[in-house]
Formats: sequence, C-alpha cells, structure tokens
Amino acid sequence: MTPLGASCRVVLIGAGSTSFGPGTVNALLAARELHEAARLSVVLVDTNEAALERMLAYAWAVREFRGCEVAIEGTTDRTEALPGADFVVTAVSVGRFEYWWQDFSIPPAFGFQHVSGECGGPGAAFHTLRSLNLMVPIARDMERLCPGAWLLNFTNPESRVCLGVTRLTGIRAIGLCHGFHSTYAAVTRLLDRPAEELEINIGGINHFHFVLGVSDRASGEDLLPALHRALAEDTGDLEPLTRYLYDTFGALPFPSDSHLGEFVHFGYGFVGPHFLPYERRYQASHGPGSARAEKLAAVIEGRAPVTEEVAAPGRELVGPIIVDAVLDRGAREESVNVPNAGAAVANLPEEAVVEVPVVVDAAGAHPVAVGALPEGLAALCRQQIAIQELLVRAYAEGSRDALLQALLLEPVVNDAGRARQMMEELLARQAHVLPDMR
Repeated sequence: MTPLGASCRVVLIGAGSTSFGPGTVNALLAARELHEAARLSVVLVDTNEAALERMLAYAWAVREFRGCEVAIEGTTDRTEALPGADFVVTAVSVGRFEYWWQDFSIPPAFGFQHVSGECGGPGAAFHTLRSLNLMVPIARDMERLCPGAWLLNFTNPESRVCLGVTRLTGIRAIGLCHGFHSTYAAVTRLLDRPAEELEINIGGINHFHFVLGVSDRASGEDLLPALHRALAEDTGDLEPLTRYLYDTFGALPFPSDSHLGEFVHFGYGFVGPHFLPYERRYQASHGPGSARAEKLAAVIEGRAPVTEEVAAPGRELVGPIIVDAVLDRGAREESVNVPNAGAAVANLPEEAVVEVPVVVDAAGAHPVAVGALPEGLAALCRQQIAIQELLVRAYAEGSRDALLQALLLEPVVNDAGRARQMMEELLARQAHVLPDMR
C-alpha cells in the first residue's frame, strides 16, 4: 500500500478531447480513496492550446465541486509533464475523421469490401501506423523521463498499439476499452441478473472478445449452461452477426456487429459499410451543438454550475485501476488489454495482447486465466495477431514488405496486385503522418 502522504502524479495526454478529457478528469477527482492515500496531482497535456485551456477550466470547476485538494496543471509539451509521473493516460490521434475517411473509402475503390477501417480490415493498417507513430514516441519519452510509470492507453487500434509499445519499449502498458460493458449488458439481460451478482470471464482480442465463463459471484455456481439455455430461447435484440457467430462457434461475442465485422471476411454481408453511421452518432453525441458539448461549454464558461450528473466518474476503468495500484488492492477488473502472460487465453500466443479480466496490485495488471477459445474463434484471432505482429514490424523497420504482408493477410483482401496499388495510394496520401516507409 502507498504510504499515507505519498505523491501520485497522473499525466493525461490528449486531455483536450471532449470525449476523453472530462470522463478521465471526473474519475480521478471522484476517487476519494486515492486522495486520502496520496497527494494527487493531475497534469493535462494537449498540443491544441485552446482545447487544453478549456479542459483546464473544466477540471478546476469539477475540483471545486468535489472539494478536493488535487493539484491540476496543464502544458502543451509532454516532456514538461512526464518527469515524476506514476501513471500516463493516453488518447491521441491525428486528423481523426479526415484520415479515417481515407482508411474507409479507399480500400473499396480497389475492390475490398470492409466495414469501417478502424481496428480491422485493410484501412486499419494505416490507422495502426499513424497511432504507433504517435504512441511509441510517447512511450520512449516515458523511458527517459518516468521509466517506472504505467501507461494506460485508450488510443485505437487498442491491441495493435499496446503490442507495439510493449514490443518496442520497456514501458508497462495496458489498454482500456469500454466495449466490455456491452457484453456485460447482454449477459445480464439474458440471465435476468444484476451485473454485481455475476463474475464474467471474457477472452479474445480487443473488439473481438467472447464470453468464456459466467459464475455467481457469491456462490461460485457455474452459470454458463444457463446462459446457453437463455441464448437458445432468446428472441431479443442481438445483432445478426453477433447471433451468427454465437450460433456457429458456440461463444457469445462482444455484441457489436460494426466492430466484429472488421475481423471476418463475411462481416460486410451482415453489417455493410459503417463509417458514416459512426461519424453521425459521434457528432450527435459529442460534436458541436450536442447536448454533451453544450453542458460542458456552460460549465467551462461559468454559465452553469457543476452538478453530480456532469461530474459523474462514468464506467471507464482508468480510475479504479489507478486506485487498485496505488492501494495495492489486488482487485479484479473485468476487461483490460495486456500481454497473454501465462497463456491466460490458452490457445492464443503468450506474446499476443489479449482482452481478459485482470487482478491489479502495485506490481501490475495480472491476467486471469480464462481457458481456451473455441478453435475456430482462436484461429480467427491468431490471424489478426499475425497481422498485428507484421504491422508492428512495418512501423519499427519502415518496411513496405511487412506492410504488404499484413494487408495480404486481411480476410477481405483477395487480389495481390490491387492490394499493392491500394497500399501505395494510402502511403502517398498520408505520408506526412506515417512513419518513413522504405
């Protein structure tokens, strides 16, 4: 346990984002156990100075609302923030929707039908390279300035970014994603049980995980047979690809067809193209004029007080994980992306990054053994893991050969010549935000 009065420095990189910044600030400022155990300081970092100033104003307002003595400062230079950091939380991108539109729209122009190009499919290879080009330098700065700090990453593609950071640097990195909440919601609906009564084991890779176990938290009773019975009788709202994967392979997937469809060659037939629906939903919920944006603006500009609704910590795991580590709690957290140490997912490579429950203490985030995936699903995951390995190599070596190999492994890529042409097109369009590719 951290000695009383010790300091804890948390650096948020990409804090100016209205989707990442407020939720993470709220989680840290609501963590009373953390404030009681350590002198907490939070440093907001963003290269967009105007966005940074707005988020600083928001953080100061929430601090006053919470009545906590937390030091909050901001800088546009991460090297000023990192020295002495204990935790670094990242959510970074460059030209998010501009380049994502290219990732999405150019592969179909060469005949490859993919779903969205974010975390899987040929377009996601370029998203991966852009994200590694941002994240690996951050991790290397951490090696110099705060080598013992934890990196808690939200940057997508989550599995690929975490693999790159752990493979290419000595930084302890874990990936966080809120997708597991959808899986929990589906299981609790099917079993008609509140989530706090259940212990659910998921396993797989980010955005492509599966329910491998369910038990009663109090008695330990195995509830997986009851889940299968409920699924056999269910006429509810599972999306079609989710339902098909369960019926075919026998394990309930993360119930989001738009994500699942990125990883299988038959996904497009269930989902179709999905970039525009996502962008429209995002802009409606987070963009200018949205209710969320208006509430934040009113608080930041002093036109409205902070309320419990505005300052609520939300369901992201960044706050609980930091508390678990600082207090050495050995607490179970339900879904984290970590290396597959000890073959937590028994039939995936130990060097892969998997999405599983973990136990968090001062020494780290330790993956919980969840058993084996059905072999067909493990094979689909292993193909994605091979793609991830090649993309990390493509980034590290600036290798077009490794990038092309990764593209040729993509399930929807069915022509070698067009794959190379697509690669050259995207490399040319995005050269100034990609690593130097020889």
